[in-house]
Amino acid sequence: MNQASSSRVSRELRGHVLLLGLDRVAKRNAFDLDLLNDLSLAYGEFDRNEDARVAVVFAHGDHFTAGLDLANVSGVMAGGWQPPPGGCDPWGVFAGPRVTKPVIIAAQGYCLTIGIELMLAADINLCASNTRFAQMEVQRGILPFGGATLRFHQLAGWGNAMRWLLTGDEFDAHEALRLGLVQEVMASEDLLPRAIELASRIARQAPLGVQATLTSARLARMEGETVAAAALPAVVDQLLNSEDAKEGVRAMIEKRPGVFKGI
Repeated sequence: MNQASSSRVSRELRGHVLLLGLDRVAKRNAFDLDLLNDLSLAYGEFDRNEDARVAVVFAHGDHFTAGLDLANVSGVMAGGWQPPPGGCDPWGVFAGPRVTKPVIIAAQGYCLTIGIELMLAADINLCASNTRFAQMEVQRGILPFGGATLRFHQLAGWGNAMRWLLTGDEFDAHEALRLGLVQEVMASEDLLPRAIELASRIARQAPLGVQATLTSARLARMEGETVAAAALPAVVDQLLNSEDAKEGVRAMIEKRPGVFKGI
């Protein structure tokens, strides 16, 4: 178990699962420029780390994030934020590469504005039953800039998304589950263990298959089924000739778990 930290995001590698912890507890993990940059760098490190196959993003303290620290980042936002060199774009709407591996988010307490958009860009979301959500930019005379206007209605339907985006009202964990924003709701003490358990299950699968599945699904989501379908034959051929696929067949015949190396 390797552990390191920056000023705003902790890193801990448990086997093939990388835990990324938002760590601005005194400010309820509101995003200032350092937290924006550090999370971007942490995503970039995760994507380049051959040992890390799945990331779990959580938060230290009682709250996932109180959203943006407008006093700290308003000037930066006016000019447009860009991921720092070596970073990835955790929201998938800014300049810079996106992470290519699965990301699971575990949220509790406040999950406001850019925190929701972080979930909209992730692959699987879990939350504690005490989580409170709000996309309240309309109440501040601004608009969501991290992808909510692009993705929320695709996930929840037009009327459901507009209900929350145009009022800025708060909603709870059970509404988030109904909307499809989260996939599971649980007690706060079970949240991180459950996220790690789920990430570990994914990390045990064939890395090439996981990445290809994720890439194909994202391509269909962003560019449509026709584009994604056209890309399938070459990927299928590549996977069928991989060592992981051969190991998967052997494991099935021998009735044992596969041991995959990502080759």
